Amino acid sequence: MWTFFRLTAALAACLLANELFQAMAAPQADLVVDLPGQPIVSFRQYAGYVTVDERAGRALFYYFTEAESDSSSKPLTLWLNGGPGCSSIGGGAFTELGPFFPNVSGNGVSKNVYSWNQASNLIFLESPAGVGWSYSNSSSDYGNATDEKTARDTLMFLLGWFKKFPEYKTRDLYIAGESYAGHYVPQLAHLLLEYNRLPGNFIFNLKGILIGNPLLNLAVDTEAMYEYFWSHGLISDDTYEAVMHSCDFDDYVLGVEHNVSNKCDDKMTESNNEVGQFINNYDVILDVCLPSLVLQEVRLKQQITQRSYGVDVCIDGERDLYFNLPEVQKSLHANTTGLPYYWTMCDGPVQYNNIDGSMNIIPIIGKILKAGIRVWVFSGDQDSVVPLTGTRSQINKLAKSLDLGTTLSYRAWYAQAQVGGWTQIYGNLTYATVRGAAHMVPYTQPARALILFKKFIAGKSLPTKIY
Repeated sequence: MWTFFRLTAALAACLLANELFQAMAAPQADLVVDLPGQPIVSFRQYAGYVTVDERAGRALFYYFTEAESDSSSKPLTLWLNGGPGCSSIGGGAFTELGPFFPNVSGNGVSKNVYSWNQASNLIFLESPAGVGWSYSNSSSDYGNATDEKTARDTLMFLLGWFKKFPEYKTRDLYIAGESYAGHYVPQLAHLLLEYNRLPGNFIFNLKGILIGNPLLNLAVDTEAMYEYFWSHGLISDDTYEAVMHSCDFDDYVLGVEHNVSNKCDDKMTESNNEVGQFINNYDVILDVCLPSLVLQEVRLKQQITQRSYGVDVCIDGERDLYFNLPEVQKSLHANTTGLPYYWTMCDGPVQYNNIDGSMNIIPIIGKILKAGIRVWVFSGDQDSVVPLTGTRSQINKLAKSLDLGTTLSYRAWYAQAQVGGWTQIYGNLTYATVRGAAHMVPYTQPARALILFKKFIAGKSLPTKIY
C-alpha cells in the first residue's frame, strides 16, 4: 500500500534533470495587476500555471498571495481543499481564508479582514488536473485520479513553483487543508519527507501540517455522522438504532452507498429523508441559500456592497459568477487554453477513484509525527459530514498508540473573551474544536480560525485563559 511513497532513483534523476531551481525573480508574467472590482491592497498577488508533466501536457493552476506585511520574513503555506476534486482557489482562496470574497453582485471582491495572509504567504492550488482551471492535454488523466497521482503532481508543482519563486525555497513550509485534504495533506507531507531523504535532492523545509474536519478513516467518520444526526435531533431514535444495527461501515465506499447491504442502504436513505433537503449537512445550524428572484431583488435594493453580516450563505453562486467573467479569468491568467466548460467548484471533468477514500490515513500521520513534524487537527463542531466525535476519538487513539503523553489536558480555549472551542495537546500533536464552526471553519468562524492559524504558525498553544 505504501510503495507509492518510495520514490525511485529514476524519478529523482528526472526531477534533477529538469533543473527546477534556477534562480530568477518572481515571474512578472504571473503578476495579478488588478482583479476586477478589487480594493487597493499593499501586497502582491500572482496566478498562473505550472506544468507538472510535459509529455501529457498536464498543468496545474495556482493563486499566490504574499503576506499582508513583512512577506520576506513570513513562512509559506500551501492550502488544499478536498472533495475529492474541489477547487482550493474557489474554496480556500475566495470563500474562506484568502484576502478577498466575491461581493453579492458577483462582479467584484471585498477585503477579508480575517485573511490568513496576515500570518503567512499563501499558495492555493487547483488539483488534480481537471479541477477548476487545471487541465491536461491527455483525456486519460481525467479518468482515474488517485491520491498517489495527486500527491506526485503536487510535489512536481512545488518544485516547479520554487523555480518561479526561488526566494521561497528556504522558507518554513506548512501544508494545510480541510475535508478530503485529510488525505491530500498527510500523503503529500510524507512524500516530501521521503523526497528529502534521497541524496542530492532539494530539501523541503517542512515544519508542520494543519487539517480541518479531515476525512481520516471513512468507516469511523461515517458512523460518527449518524451519531451526530441523532445527537442533534436530526433523525429519530428508531432510525438511528436501525442504521447502527444494519450497517457495517467498514464496507462503505465514498460515494457508493450501494456497496453496503440493501438493508443498510435503505436505513441510510430513511435517515437522509428525516434530515431533509433544507439542512446544510456541512453546518447543521446554518440557513441555506434561497436564490429566488424575490430574495435577489431585496438584496439588490439594499445595495449591499460588502459581505453580509454573519455568514453569506449564497457565496457559492456569487463566486461562480465572478470566476466565469472573462475579465476575471484574464486578470488571473487563467483558462489560457480555452477549456470547453465553465469554471465550477467541484464539477470538473476529473473522475476520482473513490476506493482511495476508504484508506486509513492515521498511520501516515503517525509517521509524520515520528519525523518530528508539527501536526494540528481541528474540527468545526457544527459539521455532521466529518463530525468532531469521530476525529477526536481517532486522534486520541493515535496519541496513545505512539505513547504521546498529554501535555495539555482537554480544556476550553478563548477568542475575544469568548470560548473559541476546546483543545488537547499531545507533544507535537494538537487537537482543537472551533465552537460554532462548520465543515469549512474559516468560512463560518473566520476570527477564531485566524487565531488558530496564527498559533499554529507560531508553534504556540491556543489561549486557555482570558486576558
